[in-house]
Amino acid sequence: MKLFDTHAHLDNPRYDDDRDALVQRSRDAGVVCTLAMGTTAASSRKCIEIADRYPDVYAAVGIQPTYVGKPDAGDWDEIVELAKHPRVKAIGETGLDCYWDDNAPLPLQQTLFEQHIELSRQTGLPFIVHMRNSEAEVLQVLQEAGKQGPVNGIMHSFTGDWELAQKCLDLGMDISFAGMVTFKKSQDLRDVAAKIPADRILIETDSPYLTPHPFRSKRPNEPWYVQHTAECLAEARGVSVQQFADQTTQNACRRFAIALDA
Repeated sequence: MKLFDTHAHLDNPRYDDDRDALVQRSRDAGVVCTLAMGTTAASSRKCIEIADRYPDVYAAVGIQPTYVGKPDAGDWDEIVELAKHPRVKAIGETGLDCYWDDNAPLPLQQTLFEQHIELSRQTGLPFIVHMRNSEAEVLQVLQEAGKQGPVNGIMHSFTGDWELAQKCLDLGMDISFAGMVTFKKSQDLRDVAAKIPADRILIETDSPYLTPHPFRSKRPNEPWYVQHTAECLAEARGVSVQQFADQTTQNACRRFAIALDA
């Protein structure tokens, strides 16, 4: 069984004293690739450093929406330069967050979201979308971008309904599910996940956050816990865990243009 964690904050300081062992635990559990997700320019630099250290880790570079209100001068220019690094396979995470927007005004978030999408077009790298309390606003930006053609992106830790999922799929987005889909109260979300076309669904941990059942109370979350999300969604979709894991890994490799060793 091959698993691909498409969204993990491996740069988080909680992992600094245990990162080698963390990566090995992932390998032992069948995780063949992990995407380390940048949230600031400094975070993105660290993600690249981590990707340079581990052959089965790649990096995404970007400025997460809750950080857009406090960037240092030159941060965006640095993201543009970092996106040229050969270990970078995605732009993000980007998107909109209307929950933590006190220090990140929505117009500023929207401007930077659009810049990430444009950088995605320029580089050919997919962009990763964070969406919290902002479904209509995110969809509006994506639909505007879609007027120029299919968008090359992933809806990270998706929690929307089927109508929103359909609209994102129609625009060219893949849909990724994190640990929340395993929670007892998340049957509606599992029902949405069950309808996603087999070649358009991804899985992630968003570690160190959103630990899946049965380790929901355990902190921090780790990339190898993605196996529990895979088990949950395989059951919801009526397929074997092996089939679902291999399919989602194939999907991720195609979207991120990563070739795994046989």
